[in-house]
Amino acid sequence: MTGRVLPFGPSNPIIQAPMAGGGATPALAAAVSRAGGLGFLAAGYRTAQDVRREIAAVRERTDRPFGVNVFVPDFAAARREPGDDAALARYREELAPEAERYGVTLPEAPAWDDDEWDAKIGLLVDERVPVAGFTFGCPPPEVTARLHDAGSVIMVMVNTPWEAVAAAESGADAVIVQSSGAGGHQAAFLPPPPSWPPTWEAPDDLPELVALVREATDVPLVAAGGIMDGADVAAVLAAGAVAAQLGTAFLRTPESGTHPVHKAALADPRFTRTAFTRAFSGRTARGLANRFMAEHEASAPACYPQVHHLTKGLRRAAAEHGDPEAMALWCGRGYRRCRDLPAAALVEVLMEELAAARA
Repeated sequence: MTGRVLPFGPSNPIIQAPMAGGGATPALAAAVSRAGGLGFLAAGYRTAQDVRREIAAVRERTDRPFGVNVFVPDFAAARREPGDDAALARYREELAPEAERYGVTLPEAPAWDDDEWDAKIGLLVDERVPVAGFTFGCPPPEVTARLHDAGSVIMVMVNTPWEAVAAAESGADAVIVQSSGAGGHQAAFLPPPPSWPPTWEAPDDLPELVALVREATDVPLVAAGGIMDGADVAAVLAAGAVAAQLGTAFLRTPESGTHPVHKAALADPRFTRTAFTRAFSGRTARGLANRFMAEHEASAPACYPQVHHLTKGLRRAAAEHGDPEAMALWCGRGYRRCRDLPAAALVEVLMEELAAARA
């Protein structure tokens, strides 16, 4: 199946991932967009007013297209399953020594919330954001219609071919295909349909996953997960993607808002691998394997975003103490290939490497 091109005008196929939690900044997004790619802001965990200020800050720096990514709430999770409260209470009790270690007080009963969903959608419409990205699901039809009426291009992140089909059917203009090698949260939001084996697992190899999704839909595909250099970009373009989304590759740029302790950990020899965990947020995410993950992964309940709110103060305090062992050090499998370059210079190098790989 032949894919279409992206419905906006980046001059190169580099997209900077919307890294929630501080990594994505107006300076980073603007630098990537000015360099001919597409920079992204992350609305997740931010207030709508904070996001509005960041949009203004990007527009002060560039008139090029940029994107804003929003987390799609799981409204079904607002109705707690039997045992959720007890599981959260047990996890809170387990984390009490961590709270004492870092001098913080854990919230008594962290609640589910929708991350200001309505306010953020209204903001994207009001601001006529060039590209609206969505993680953890597809926007409902009325949201899609409002954003399209405002002139926005809609992109949805997926992990599987059937999620890509669902995204296309929901009105997405492009789909971001995320592999297991990606840093941060996995986007997964749909179980396999009856036509797929219930135990089907996506391939670890990103080009292979892109090719599978390419067979399922003809919407433009963006590849994400473990892309660190121009040769990686060339591989996913050859597999059927029209662009590559990179997050970890930008973590050590000076424009990144990644905490200095996190940046240092990416080059610290004591951190030898990445792993999936839900210990920090209650939802599967990839980061550097550290003490907190080793000690608490087995007992962390699958309650998102409640676990995120429960551990937020701990993570912040650990960063203030300069201790990476209790921080969520989100990054992809290729983290050792991070380069300490300004964002625009990194985009230029990536394009040179892409040209060399295609020669």
